[in-house]
Amino acid sequence: MFRIPFIKKGWLFFLALVFTFCTVQAQQNFGGLALYTLRDNMNTDVATTLQEVADTGYGYVEAAGYAEGKFYGMAPADFKALLKSKGLEPMSTHQRVVDMDETDAMVAAVKEAGFKYFVVPSPPRSLVEVDRETRTMKMKGSLDDFADFLTELGKKCEKEGIQLLYHNHDMELKVDENGDKPLDYLLEHTDPKYVNFQMDLFWMTRANADPVAYFEKYPGRFKSWHVKDMDQQDRFAPVGQGKIDFKRILDNKEASGMQHFFVEQDRVFDGLEPLEAIKISHKGLKEFGFDKASE
Repeated sequence: MFRIPFIKKGWLFFLALVFTFCTVQAQQNFGGLALYTLRDNMNTDVATTLQEVADTGYGYVEAAGYAEGKFYGMAPADFKALLKSKGLEPMSTHQRVVDMDETDAMVAAVKEAGFKYFVVPSPPRSLVEVDRETRTMKMKGSLDDFADFLTELGKKCEKEGIQLLYHNHDMELKVDENGDKPLDYLLEHTDPKYVNFQMDLFWMTRANADPVAYFEKYPGRFKSWHVKDMDQQDRFAPVGQGKIDFKRILDNKEASGMQHFFVEQDRVFDGLEPLEAIKISHKGLKEFGFDKASE
């Protein structure tokens, strides 16, 4: 009978322990973080901040730092490599779009960086003026123009194997002068082959809109979520530290079509630091069962 020498058995045992440890670590890391939450940290030290994100337990990220063909000042391939070195996946990126002329370069950069989702986080400025005080939109053209813009961009993304999503705030849920809710209009006048949506659960709640009702009315259209809570003063709060019923929403994820979710906290209050907020939120995700939603 072939016998493994003791020393080899010892090495095999050691390697098995290392493999088990790495596997457990990989299983513990779940969910995504919208790096907009840590924008000040990312502007100061990208590598150290990303290490903090991974150490907190997040598995993938959504960028919010694209400018002049680079992500956080790094070439797309270099940013992708940095994320990989930290054990993080480049899942999604918010791309502020002014007009269609700039989108070819954006799509190429998003693809090179390895992102799955190209997210339009606000109306393209060539089509819409936003009044930030009243949180309303004023169209320079029509909602048809808006839908057509997203469709054209969505076709460019689809051709490159990327999914286009539009991210809502509360202003897209306010009825305009023609009696239309822009979010509903876009949902009804775009093809899910090319255009889908990222639902921000805070802004839905702020607009008194029911996320589950939207899942039921437009099944499969909300491919990702921004998960952030709302405190008793209607301010941004870490997940589990507010009043949003995430369990009810999560129970309906199949109807949503949700494939990925991202913690985001636009602002912190009462002395809380963003890096601490993302730790509280990650624990909150687990309490609501989001870790099982990743399986």
